[in-house]
Amino acid sequence: MYYVYVIVNENKKLYIGRTANLKARLKSHNKGENFSTKGHNWKLVYYEAYRSSKDAYRREKELKYHGQAKRWLKNRILDSLNIV
Repeated sequence: MYYVYVIVNENKKLYIGRTANLKARLKSHNKGENFSTKGHNWKLVYYEAYRSSKDAYRREKELKYHGQAKRWLKNRILDSLNIV
């Protein structure tokens, strides 16, 4: 399985990514092994699972680079974002 995920830090900043191993990827974000997410505590708030890596890649690209898709997702997970 391939995952597109949304994590949020203590400042309510979102990060969108994709991976084949969700647990390991979250650990690497929190250990500071990723330049874009270094120095913060990240929590998983949302993910989508895909059988195809190409599908996951397309969805990640859509969420990162098409503001309307990201806005719709934020509205969909609004309560999850407010819990963090």
